[in-house]
Amino acid sequence: MTGPGRLPERHRQNLMTEIVTRFAPSPTGFLHIGGARTALFNWLYARGRGGKMLLRIEDTDRERSTDAAIDAIIDGLNWLDLDWDGDWISQYGRADRHREVAHELVAAGKAYYCYATPEELTEMREKARAEGRPPRYDGRWRDRDASEAPAGVDPVVRLKAPLDGETVIEDQVQGRVAFPNKDLDDLILLRSDGNPTYMLAVVVDDHDMGVTHVVRGDDHLTNAARQALIYKAMGWDVPVMAHIPLIHGPDGAKLSKRHGALGVDAYRAMGYLPQAMRNYLVRLGWSHGDDEVMSDEQMLEWFDLAAIGKSAARFDFVKLEALNGQYMRATGDAELLAALKAFLPYGEGATGPELLARLEADPELDAKLLAALPGLKERAKTLIELADSASYLWAERPLQPDEKASKLLDDAGRAVLAGVVAKLEAVSEWSVEETDAAVRAYAAEAEIKLGKVAQPLRAALTGRTTSPGIFDVLVVLGREEALARIKDQAK
Repeated sequence: MTGPGRLPERHRQNLMTEIVTRFAPSPTGFLHIGGARTALFNWLYARGRGGKMLLRIEDTDRERSTDAAIDAIIDGLNWLDLDWDGDWISQYGRADRHREVAHELVAAGKAYYCYATPEELTEMREKARAEGRPPRYDGRWRDRDASEAPAGVDPVVRLKAPLDGETVIEDQVQGRVAFPNKDLDDLILLRSDGNPTYMLAVVVDDHDMGVTHVVRGDDHLTNAARQALIYKAMGWDVPVMAHIPLIHGPDGAKLSKRHGALGVDAYRAMGYLPQAMRNYLVRLGWSHGDDEVMSDEQMLEWFDLAAIGKSAARFDFVKLEALNGQYMRATGDAELLAALKAFLPYGEGATGPELLARLEADPELDAKLLAALPGLKERAKTLIELADSASYLWAERPLQPDEKASKLLDDAGRAVLAGVVAKLEAVSEWSVEETDAAVRAYAAEAEIKLGKVAQPLRAALTGRTTSPGIFDVLVVLGREEALARIKDQAK
């Protein structure tokens, strides 16, 4: 992959300041496919301009955040080959810094202690609903002195937001978005237990980490306005914002479990190549003309925030599978074998640990698989399919043909096998050319079409009706094994 040192020339010539992006997932589960695309967009934008991408784990929700989820996120990013600069940062571990900023705002008169009781807040919400207004905090402690505080109430810290005018976000994807300040109430910065809120933590972390561009899902667009108020209250520059549309399923609804796999780990287990996943994800909501298949170098050079569409992208599993098949066919045999072995620990049954154990125990099988790959990868669209179609290589004799193959091994089929095996036994050099010539000679003598010989021969050799070229199969299996399999079925 193109590393951070390989900067496309057009970006190298136009650097003003270093671009710093960040990917900031919450560790409450697997790395969502939408999160993976967000990470990819951040990675491409920063790396393509010689900048940095940072990783921050937003683990302030202590009840839902888990170490297992953090491991899953990091594992998913590593599988996709999306690297980040420096160590990942725990948002929870920076809580003291968040509190420090909140108290700075209070001291500057830009935030205040609010002693409203839970009962008062409930009353405010109910009154607002009764009057047809959004349930907003009414600012009752905005200008009151703390000496009026009721006993036994731990205060929250609220931002003193502007009461009129508007807050404008010049978004790189959504365009100019204006929010009336009257709709942005005095948001809480510190809870009554002293813990910082997400809104405050994000702003402080992005500022302290030097983030220049915030690229994230458009479900955060409203948050952007509230966070901009915190930036301005602190006198900090607001980063460039880019809010990308969410991913929908093929039916246009928000991508959910009913559409299929949601986590990056599931796509790895289904046998997709990471480079194909990167290519597919970058095309979800972003385009470069009519280009569909593109290298990492091309993505790094072409990717720009301005080319991201405003509409939700639709995840098409059929297109992903077809693209993955293209990548498999274009991958060199040795590299594809390495990818298959890397995939096997995450697969199931014969396409998982079982095959891995076989390969580790039998060097000859490893060599057979490598020799068979040119034919196998022409038909497979996933690594699961590749491993499944290769299963004939390690099948134990006598083979148990599947239902379709069994129909080819009737009396007529077995008679063909008995006749062709004699020709094959006479072959001096076990090669594609020699075995091809022997089978064709038998077909000519028996006055039957070559296909009528190849079909039962394929069924006997692989137990299936589809496989790589039959002469490739003969050679990969080797003389002894191939002849033995034919004789098993010719009886």
